[in-house]
Amino acid sequence: MIKITVCIGSSCHIKGSRQVVEGLQNLIAEYNLGGKIELGGTFCMGKCQQGVCVTVNDEFYSVTPDGVKEFFETAVLEKV
Repeated sequence: MIKITVCIGSSCHIKGSRQVVEGLQNLIAEYNLGGKIELGGTFCMGKCQQGVCVTVNDEFYSVTPDGVKEFFETAVLEKV
């Protein structure tokens, strides 16, 4: 099981964490990976300057709403 956690704290919320979560939900459904990926939210990861903070199995990434698909293809699909 791959665990993806998206920060939904105020700074990341302002930078588009909701769109990142929705984008990931859509991609997980599109690739039919609901049984292999656990998507969750958390509050501040302490790296507020770095955009929407996302971890994949505790590995940190900074993701923009526009970069969700590329992030998913490079950081998530290779781990499935």
